[in-house]
Amino acid sequence: MANANYMNLKTRVQKQQKKNNRKVRVYHSFLTIVLLLVIFQISYSALLNFAKIVVYQAKISKAQELYDQAESRNTHLKNEIQNFSSMYKVEEIARNNLKMAAKDEVLIIINQPKEEDEDKKQSLNDSILTFFENFTSKFNNDLTPDKTID
Repeated sequence: MANANYMNLKTRVQKQQKKNNRKVRVYHSFLTIVLLLVIFQISYSALLNFAKIVVYQAKISKAQELYDQAESRNTHLKNEIQNFSSMYKVEEIARNNLKMAAKDEVLIIINQPKEEDEDKKQSLNDSILTFFENFTSKFNNDLTPDKTID
């Protein structure tokens, strides 16, 4: 009987150990899955951060280029303001662009039509004439018989 109790005790201990081993395996599997999820989340976050860094660096470089362009334009405009502030430049603009004369001068303006303007007018007239010819030909086709009756 002692032997039977010993065998019964031994089987109970083995069952208990198997049960504990299963619990440990399930627990380790669960921890492994959690660890994989954490690693995945960290790597995904790192990838997103790297992508953001690249995008922001591109934006910074573009903003720097725009800043440099604005600075050069600003410098150019300041130079133009200084140039146009002088009396000589103002007088030159008045004479050439505004067709003004000085106090003791007489201004004579001779208008000559440019060849380009004449060519443009002629091509415009030709295109209008072609349009009307095409437009009237549509109606003339309806009025003229296509076949002659014998």
